Amino acid sequence: MIKHRDLSECHMLFDLMVDPAVFPFVRHKANSYEEYLFLTKQIIEAEQQGELISRTILDEWGNPIGTINLYDLDQQTGFLGTWIGTPYHGKGYNQLAKDAFFNEMFFEKQIQTIFMRINQGNIRSQKAAEKIPFVEKANEKWPEIFQRINTGEKSYHLYEIERDNYLLHTMRERPETIEVQLEA
Repeated sequence: MIKHRDLSECHMLFDLMVDPAVFPFVRHKANSYEEYLFLTKQIIEAEQQGELISRTILDEWGNPIGTINLYDLDQQTGFLGTWIGTPYHGKGYNQLAKDAFFNEMFFEKQIQTIFMRINQGNIRSQKAAEKIPFVEKANEKWPEIFQRINTGEKSYHLYEIERDNYLLHTMRERPETIEVQLEA
């Protein structure tokens, strides 16, 4: 479902990324394939230096369909960024990718908190985040981070996924997964 980033997938990902329904929501934008290739090389190098974690989202046939990333790593925390190509919207890939990514972050990488910033005008995304049992609104809990993400023109709400909350949720929903993870 997810894998480490690879330059060989850049053509397929670039074609999906430039879709007008996707492009505005991508953090590392590129206006040409060559620029996207260069940015992907930088992302791979930044991961090697511990600055971020980036994975390619795959469909059931192993085709790249988007990316999921943890940016701005600092003291076992980071910001989540995800995009999936339009042909794959609404087919369950986002949730499958996030489950795999969260398992890797919390159980293998020992990340403690994953932050999400959601535009205050994006009510649909806010409601979706608030329906997830292990996601909490964190504007007041992390005032310095909340202030930092709101220094630009747009206003955001801050949400968090803490490792312990995710672990408890996973234990309730899929206890067999936790047993395997804890034995490793």
